[in-house]
Amino acid sequence: MIGSSVVRAVRRWVEESSVRHQLEELSDRELADIGLSRGDIEAVAHGRFKRPGRA
Repeated sequence: MIGSSVVRAVRRWVEESSVRHQLEELSDRELADIGLSRGDIEAVAHGRFKRPGRA
């Protein structure tokens, strides 16, 4: 259904926005402590982040 697709898309957008905002609030040091850099934030928010050396 179109309605349920829209609801899923909005929920995904809200979740991605929340993750992005939370990560952007961290300092560079805090990001490094969890193995991330500012350049990784978008990939993490969209669920596309892969750590090097992991399948």
